[in-house]
Amino acid sequence: MAISEAVRRQLTARFEVLFPVLDERQRRLLLATEARLIGHGGVRTVARISGDSETTVRSGVFELESGDRALAQGRVRRPGGGRRRAEQVDPGLLPALMAVVEPDERGDPMSPLRWTTKSLEPGCGSRPNWTPASIRWASR
Repeated sequence: MAISEAVRRQLTARFEVLFPVLDERQRRLLLATEARLIGHGGVRTVARISGDSETTVRSGVFELESGDRALAQGRVRRPGGGRRRAEQVDPGLLPALMAVVEPDERGDPMSPLRWTTKSLEPGCGSRPNWTPASIRWASR
């Protein structure tokens, strides 16, 4: 079944209006709904019109069909995804950072805020006795 040009224009107009106000899950579910309404060839058509991946549209269809509608309040993604914290991957990372920072520490030793005269860039991977870590992680 060929998708008419009128349907394509309607989808384009609908997506242009709705996409700016939807989060990623809502967007995926909208794409899935439109694909299911079109029927055969809907996933590919919706993906091409929206500029999203067919995999994204298909995952939205699977999400609709599974019936898993409720996520925890304020969540867009299911828990458990993403990268593990650096401290979990390498438990020796924090003690190694503290060993480098503590000799040049300044200020009140009882304060939770740490002041140091060390630069972050040389400490993050270039020293022979230092565990590689990102500057962003070390600055926390």
